[in-house]
Amino acid sequence: MSSGTIELVEVGPRDGLQNEPDIISTEVKLDLITRMIGYGARRLEVASFVHPARVPQMADAEAVIVGLPDRADCTYVGLVLNKRGVLRALATREGGARGVDQVGCVVVASDTFGQKNQGQTIEQGIAETREMLRFAHAEGIRAQVTISAAFGCPFEGEVKHDTVLKIAEAIAEENPEEIALADTIGVGTPWEAGELFGKLGELLGGKIPMRAHFHNTRGTGIANAWEAYKAGVRVFDASLGGLGGCPFAPRATGNIATEDLIYMMARSGVDSGIDLDAAIAANKWFAQVLGRELPSAVARAA
Repeated sequence: MSSGTIELVEVGPRDGLQNEPDIISTEVKLDLITRMIGYGARRLEVASFVHPARVPQMADAEAVIVGLPDRADCTYVGLVLNKRGVLRALATREGGARGVDQVGCVVVASDTFGQKNQGQTIEQGIAETREMLRFAHAEGIRAQVTISAAFGCPFEGEVKHDTVLKIAEAIAEENPEEIALADTIGVGTPWEAGELFGKLGELLGGKIPMRAHFHNTRGTGIANAWEAYKAGVRVFDASLGGLGGCPFAPRATGNIATEDLIYMMARSGVDSGIDLDAAIAANKWFAQVLGRELPSAVARAA
């Protein structure tokens, strides 16, 4: 049995909801976030600052942020795809407001997917992200980076490890708080997760923490998370109930479920600070809101 701790980043309010067909009200989102804090989530991705025409579920980003509990022990993250997004994030902090605590930038490891997702090639994405990080640092807001489609592209197929590592090397020069690798379409295998995060850990040399973001499209997400843990990752994204998906990635399904990740880690001797029973209760409540059972295997098995 292992012995250690991980940090959960609860991405349900953003990644979990962005692909839902029906609009979730601001009030329900805030209720959901409050329940997530109740089961122990202390770092939450609460919104994305993107054009509402592209991601309608995030049209109320500022309203959600205004209504967040002002808790000193919580970190609220807003996803940003360009400098305009950083400016919107900064605007939530004007006038002494709490606002978001951290912005999450994204570079896509595929030219085709990058152009569809945010209108950028890989090189353009690297340049934009480096500029965003410099700007965020200058404005005093924390910033981290996710390399999206790091395990495969829905349009180009295989993404080579060298491509991902070159992106990470360029981004690391701007000293983000964290660099994450995202299996956006859920094609990664446990072997590949361990291999790629092992290489990233060698590249970063312990100077920048790693984070893992897995989707469970092909049922390998939880196994991938374990191999990432063995490779040195201690921060993991997960979504309550396994909700999620990307509007620009055909047939990609949800994130690994918070309940499934926490169950596996706890049974392996790894603490997360999450109350599993309370997370399952939140799952059951939100399933009633959506009118369907959520994907999490652990919540179904109880």
